[in-house]
Amino acid sequence: MAIILGASLGLYQYQARELLLQRLQENAQSRSLALVQRVERVLITVRRAIETLAGTLESASLSQDDVPGLMRHTLEMNPEIFGIAMGFEPSALGHPDRRHVPYVFRRDGRIELSLEPGAQDYLFEDWYQIPRELGLPEWSEPYYELDDDNVQLIATFSLPVMQPKSDDQRLRGILAADIALDWFTCELAEFKVLQHGFAVLISRNGAVLSHPDTDCIMNENLFSLAAAWSDSALREQARTMIGGGEGFIQNTPLFGVMAHVYFAPIAGSDWTLAIVFPENELFRDINRLTLNAAIVGSLGLGLSLLVVLSIAGSISRPLRVLADSTERIAKSDFDAPLPEVQRGDEVGQLTESFAAMRTALRQHIEWLRTTTAAKERIESELAIARDIQMSILPKLFPPIPNRDEFDLRALIVPAREVGGDFYDFFPLDKDRLCFLIADVSGKGVPAALFMAVTKTLIKSTARDRQDPAEILTQVNAELAADNASNMFVTVFCGVLDARTGALEYVNAGHNPPVLIGTGGQSPRWLKGTPQLLLGIMEGVVYRSASLRLAPGERLLLYTDGVTEAMNGQDEFYSEVRLLDTLESEPQPDLVSLLAMLLERVQSFAGETPQSDDITLLAIEYRGQGQRPIAPSSASVEF
Repeated sequence: MAIILGASLGLYQYQARELLLQRLQENAQSRSLALVQRVERVLITVRRAIETLAGTLESASLSQDDVPGLMRHTLEMNPEIFGIAMGFEPSALGHPDRRHVPYVFRRDGRIELSLEPGAQDYLFEDWYQIPRELGLPEWSEPYYELDDDNVQLIATFSLPVMQPKSDDQRLRGILAADIALDWFTCELAEFKVLQHGFAVLISRNGAVLSHPDTDCIMNENLFSLAAAWSDSALREQARTMIGGGEGFIQNTPLFGVMAHVYFAPIAGSDWTLAIVFPENELFRDINRLTLNAAIVGSLGLGLSLLVVLSIAGSISRPLRVLADSTERIAKSDFDAPLPEVQRGDEVGQLTESFAAMRTALRQHIEWLRTTTAAKERIESELAIARDIQMSILPKLFPPIPNRDEFDLRALIVPAREVGGDFYDFFPLDKDRLCFLIADVSGKGVPAALFMAVTKTLIKSTARDRQDPAEILTQVNAELAADNASNMFVTVFCGVLDARTGALEYVNAGHNPPVLIGTGGQSPRWLKGTPQLLLGIMEGVVYRSASLRLAPGERLLLYTDGVTEAMNGQDEFYSEVRLLDTLESEPQPDLVSLLAMLLERVQSFAGETPQSDDITLLAIEYRGQGQRPIAPSSASVEF
């Protein structure tokens, strides 16, 4: 009986809605016609007045001083027009740099003339450029204009004016008329449909020109409204409405409410008028009648149901309520109410046991949920941070393609998910390469953020300053200026000339690099006095040192994660052991060199957890005319 009743009510409501929509479309078409005709009458009147004025200017040889008088006369004869401007073409003025744009407009009931040649370069305004390029009249997109602290919505009609008695149709200028749309927006605001229905004026690009909510005027667009609902069908409806046709769209939320919309174009412009019928008001009477019928039918069904429930409930109510509650508890609904314990039989004891179990489960699951969510969030954020940090390090080797005078390799092994060590290299020009290695104080996320800031500052500063001392001086000034966290960074920065092997470098508190010579020479520390770390003090001026690398010589840069790596006996790997390793185990190329050093450091540490980031960078100068180096897309991976 319930199914039959529901089907009958649904069929009745469907047929009533279809009939109402048919009548609604006919009514909307007739109501919108008068409003559209009024707008068209104003637009056509303005267009004809300006075309008449343009024809006068083209047919008579009038001087520039005669034009404002004709414009004033046209403005007096056409109260719909707010202002008229004539932008003269520079060629018509006799010089490409000359500008002349007289503007006649209404202000406080008077007609005034603005004549300020060159006050603005109108040649690049839309009202001048579009008709000039197309050679056709054009209505502009409406826009707001401030006049004596009053904001007005304006639309401009402009058309080309040719030279009088000119055989080659040379352009004399562009004639434009401004009309205020406030009267129209007010009239549309007073246009009532049902109780809360309204009319909307839409420009050719979908901009809302009139809406009951004044905040939407010129601030919303049909396509932005469609995007707010993330529905591609609404975007197609927006295209249909501004396509120049007439139609009826059902069940659309395009204007903020679920509604039925009738739309029609306005002749003489590219605008569209849309009438919005809110659906909840449109079908209110039908829904009320359907609801009344449903209530009457439901009363009969409900009476029978009450009789059945009263009989069955006295027998099975306690067990049924408990079974429903336990099923909800099994689905993690711990707020499910349990039946009240009114007697001490087995049902009462079972209810009390379930109440105690629900409390214990709720507490345990809440604790697990909090702990797991916090752990997963931290792990996910650190993993993302590590990927971001590794992605900003350069991975293309060699750093300057098709240059075989040198080779450069680097690797980094963070002690945590994120760290403060980094390296970088980039060409300053076709022959000079800037390379650096750095170590930020501290560990974890703060060090990683400070590392990203420092790396970005160094690279951006190097665009304008190519001397390493000037680069670090400027970067230190930026870091120390607002360093509330008192963090600092050690940096070794060098610039290598691939043609000569000349190296200029600055050591700002970093570990001294190792110079690996040729011909049996022992590795040795690179000479130079370490200078103050970056970020400690403002006004520090760094000074660079220089040397010339011979073909075959290598320079190894590292962070203290190498020399301060500890084993199980709390011993450091140390600078001495680093020099001994480099002297006793020479490698044929830089990839093997870095792999060997990392393996020795990790083997020395054994099972001891890594306490600091390990970063290595090696550069080898090969001189002119050496064998090309095969490019690699990534650094040594470990």
